[in-house]
Amino acid sequence: MRFRPLSEQVVLLTGATSGIGLACARKLSQAGARLILVARGAEDCASLAAELLNAIAAPADVAEPAELRAAAQRGLDRWGRIDTWINHAGVSIYGTVDQVPIDEQRRLFETNYWGAVNGILEALRLHRAGKGPAKIITLDSQLSDRAMIFQGPYSASKHAVKAVTDALRMEVARECLALSVTLVKPGSVDTPYMEHARSHLDSEGTVNPPLAYAPEAVADGMVWACTHPIRDLDVGGAGWLMTKAGQFSPTLTDWGMAALGRVLRTSDTPARAGMRDNLTTSARAGETRSHQPVAGPRETSLLMQAQMHPVATYAIVGVALGLVAVLTSSKEKNA
Repeated sequence: MRFRPLSEQVVLLTGATSGIGLACARKLSQAGARLILVARGAEDCASLAAELLNAIAAPADVAEPAELRAAAQRGLDRWGRIDTWINHAGVSIYGTVDQVPIDEQRRLFETNYWGAVNGILEALRLHRAGKGPAKIITLDSQLSDRAMIFQGPYSASKHAVKAVTDALRMEVARECLALSVTLVKPGSVDTPYMEHARSHLDSEGTVNPPLAYAPEAVADGMVWACTHPIRDLDVGGAGWLMTKAGQFSPTLTDWGMAALGRVLRTSDTPARAGMRDNLTTSARAGETRSHQPVAGPRETSLLMQAQMHPVATYAIVGVALGLVAVLTSSKEKNA
């Protein structure tokens, strides 16, 4: 696979006006990319486009295929092609499976799953028409590998996104398309995500869990993926270990997550004035981080860096193992 340098790329980014999407938009702009900014809030899109260089506003609801196609066409009319398509838009709901009304669960899937599928289908159509992209990046979650209590519908939508992405890769390979597909799976991230979530839990507010990462850390991985053919990119070692624990000991992991679930998902901190959820409409935008108590979000993920630089990682691990072997041998001789 060959990719244009970011300074020559045209990137379509959904969910561009908040959280990780906003951090990604700013980093892409700094790298010189031309941006098609997609989000439901027209004013928020226009404001961000005015802030960034070489960016156009293309307001759309990703759940509506016609709106998403019109957004892509704006970029094509301006620059003639799209090099990278990033599916970032998403919503969340807190509550037990039986607490969350079916219509809300359906609406969540319209954005999280069908929004990603609509983006994939439009990107494929453009690719076959010779207008790009060469890259599809979809923001998923480590909850696609391990469901979280009180987030059943959200976890289910992320499982579905992972499944359709895995199937897409096989179909792209079978068709021999020059198209790279990357799934980015962050763990806990300090964004307004929890403040934007609709909640059916009996608490005034939500709190980001410990070991949260800065949204810029995830954005770094997404920007890097625009020019590298990586399959999956996990951000956050703690969440990754949780998924592995679930594979090796699912029942024990269930108990642990059930015990910690409410503590990690609720707080007595009231929501900010004017805050509302973004399930059916755009919420407060223009912010990358939450206003909830967060103990020093991490600015980088060692796990992500290891995936981005595997040769260096293997070399470091090899040297470390070699030193351990030498020291162990020396101690045995001295004994």
